[in-house]
Amino acid sequence: MDIKVFGNDIEKALKTLKRQLQKEGLFKEIKKRSFFEKPSVKEKRKQREARKKRMKSSRYVRPS
Repeated sequence: MDIKVFGNDIEKALKTLKRQLQKEGLFKEIKKRSFFEKPSVKEKRKQREARKKRMKSSRYVRPS
């Protein structure tokens, strides 16, 4: 990952870096791995996320 700093504007570069990390899901991954998750809870979470993803993708289906 590359973040270019233009005109010594570090604030904008940090903002860009945080946005890219958020987009890649790094913060979510760190939060998820910070504690042990029981296998049953993990499976339920994955099912919930898959359901959410299916619902989200079904909203954007183009009519033929």
